[in-house]
Amino acid sequence: MSSTSTDPRMAGSRKAPSKGISLSWSDPRFRAIVWQVLIVGLLAAGLWYLISNTAANLEQRRIATGFDFLGTVAGIPIGEHLVPYDPAVNTYGRAVLVGILNTLLVTVVGVVLITVLGTAIGIASLSGNWLLSRLCMVYVEVMRDIPLLLHLLFWYAILLTLPTVREAMMLAPGVFLSNSGLKVPLLVWEPAHSGFMLALAAGAIATWLAGRRATRVQHATGVRPATWPVALLALLVLPVAVWALMGAPFTLEMPTKGRFRFTGGGSISPEFMALMIGLVLYHAAFAAEIVRSGILSVPSGQWEAGGALGLKRGTLLRQIVLPQALRVIIPPMTSTYLGIAKNSSLAVAIGYPDLVSIVNTMLNQTGQAIEGIAVIMAVYLTISLSISLFMNWYNARIALVER
Repeated sequence: MSSTSTDPRMAGSRKAPSKGISLSWSDPRFRAIVWQVLIVGLLAAGLWYLISNTAANLEQRRIATGFDFLGTVAGIPIGEHLVPYDPAVNTYGRAVLVGILNTLLVTVVGVVLITVLGTAIGIASLSGNWLLSRLCMVYVEVMRDIPLLLHLLFWYAILLTLPTVREAMMLAPGVFLSNSGLKVPLLVWEPAHSGFMLALAAGAIATWLAGRRATRVQHATGVRPATWPVALLALLVLPVAVWALMGAPFTLEMPTKGRFRFTGGGSISPEFMALMIGLVLYHAAFAAEIVRSGILSVPSGQWEAGGALGLKRGTLLRQIVLPQALRVIIPPMTSTYLGIAKNSSLAVAIGYPDLVSIVNTMLNQTGQAIEGIAVIMAVYLTISLSISLFMNWYNARIALVER
């Protein structure tokens, strides 16, 4: 015979059954769900009221709504465009695309220049040279205390006082500077150049993959294999070989000076130059302070240990200090990059055809202000979120991980 008995120790080791959500106001989880549903419902009701009220008012005043106008001919002359644009043929949608590309150009070029200049000034401000460090400090204080709009207006006024086209300054053969902008030689683009760029992109990917493989081998064996042969072959030999096999064309279109304007060559407008100078000088001051504070956050023992090993100060800064300082630099630098993208909208003050300028002209012609403002908000939101996502990814990549 066998008898079953309940072991009190086994009974105590069993998990108590999970309790469900009781439909009682005394249950905190039930209250949390009710409040969340109530808040979401109120927000949805408020949003519906605003949309319906706006639609009713627009209909009452016989104001057209919707984005159908983007398919009509724009008729807006745009002086600078990265894609072909004809105001007599192209639509408002094409004009908006031109404005988006111009804004992206300012943002990308600004981020690169501000990173380089801000890093250089931030490092120089910690120099042992008294004059150099004080000059950097003065630069930072002066640039940060002047409003950005005044920066743009000042540099635009300076560029407009340059000599006329007839008296343009020749900085180099084929390079002229005048109040109409900077004229430079322009490469005549041919299919061989497209092949060269594709080969260069493929080479960059191959070099990156070789670097990752070398890192894995180093972690496994302690010895890092050389990657420079792959880089030399992929980044130099392959693109040049493709370019040579496709005819090796290299023709420069030189600008020719006339009485009132230049013909041929490439051109950088005074509006774009003033915008870039103002944005870069202003935001580089903030970037310099971020870099300086990041370097100072690294313990002084790192400098002393590197010096004891016989490392030069430049090597020590590049290989030991800056990689550690990046963990402090990246988060505030993200805000600086976002400021570049958003402050580029001040280009309308000096006549550069960015997104805000083009959309303002568009809504003045069509009267559809709500749609125009919505386009501007959507584009800047997308740019800002893209910058934030990339910088957060990079910040997580370089973060210290405890194992």
